[in-house]
Amino acid sequence: MKILALVMLLTPAYALSPAAREFMSITKELEPVQCQKRQLRRELARAEIEQREDDVNQLRAKFAALDKDRKVLKLERRLSELQPQVSRSSDPDDLPAISLQQREAFYRCE
Repeated sequence: MKILALVMLLTPAYALSPAAREFMSITKELEPVQCQKRQLRRELARAEIEQREDDVNQLRAKFAALDKDRKVLKLERRLSELQPQVSRSSDPDDLPAISLQQREAFYRCE
């Protein structure tokens, strides 16, 4: 009985195309960076509205540092290569699974 439950739990992951699985894996790995970028964008917008130039410059520098990270750049480049493949995938489970993962990541970041 436990084996059947385990198989049913793992089955949806194998129903995805290889490109979608790789896309989701990379997205999961980039989640902390994307969350940090989202928070920096919010802080940057507040600082700009409040006209705090020193804070704006510091936040832009932090954001630029995240964008220059070689590992992040490599993963984001691979995501951009996979995105067209995933968007035209014939597997009906790919896009809903990716969308669910992105929604959950969004709420974890809050």
